[in-house]
Amino acid sequence: MINGTVTANREAVIALDVIGSNQKREKVEAVIDTGFNGYLTLPSDLSRILELPLAGNRRATLGDGNVVVLDVCIAKTLWHGQEREILVLQSGSVPLVGMSLLYGNRLIVDVIEDGDVAIELLP
Repeated sequence: MINGTVTANREAVIALDVIGSNQKREKVEAVIDTGFNGYLTLPSDLSRILELPLAGNRRATLGDGNVVVLDVCIAKTLWHGQEREILVLQSGSVPLVGMSLLYGNRLIVDVIEDGDVAIELLP
């Protein structure tokens, strides 16, 4: 099970280990965004630190309706204790966990300040 917490800003946050092509690991606090259908977003400076290989680019529609083109990189993350290869969109915002990473899991959130966040693998 992956655990996190709800912040004072009412964001469900979990910690992820992101692994770059250089095998360097960075612990990232990421906000769960059920409106994002991708895997993960990371700031471009963190992608450079981890030396994530570029895999192209992709059009993305932001929450405000603007359409932007974002670079796509490949990374690994520890998900339920297993390394998992994922696509990462480079974004200037805070790291976001999307529905593609959550797919096949149960998300439970106690939506109060300091509430529990739990991600369970479905059978």
